Amino acid sequence: MASRAWRSAGWLLCALLLCARPLAAQPPVQAALLANRAYGGELINRIQHSKRRILCAFYLFKVTEKRGNQPAAVAAELIRARARGVEVTVILEGGKTVWQANRQTAALLLRGGVKVLFPSRHAVTHAKVAVIDDRWLLIGSHNLTQSALLHNNELSVLLDSPELALQTKRYLENLR
Repeated sequence: MASRAWRSAGWLLCALLLCARPLAAQPPVQAALLANRAYGGELINRIQHSKRRILCAFYLFKVTEKRGNQPAAVAAELIRARARGVEVTVILEGGKTVWQANRQTAALLLRGGVKVLFPSRHAVTHAKVAVIDDRWLLIGSHNLTQSALLHNNELSVLLDSPELALQTKRYLENLR
């Protein structure tokens, strides 16, 4: 009886191995942690080097006119990317607590040719993510505020993964 169970288990294992996708079929994911102040510079760098498409979503994107405002630098780079032919879409939360700041930033981005969306669903869009050229993915806790980019303890990840970038892009496109 025990040998029959082992034989069945062996056949099951063989079937699973034959049907499974080989791990080598998927390219390895390259990742880097972006702690605290590292995020803003990396995001700006990726935007500057973008060639085709930027799709991002942020709960809070707060641009001010104060000198050295990091979110203003990000907004300026998004506008420059759009001016050089990159498709740029920014998804922002429209809830009461962030409405004013996000609307002010949206107005600036729209004047620069950037497409801005406020999802109409009844759920809060709390994502903080950027997908660049369907390859690079920046995802984590960073909002685009001066505090988050320069003062808070924040942690995000930069991933070089076309597969994860595509999954994230599909998710974000369904927020609209």
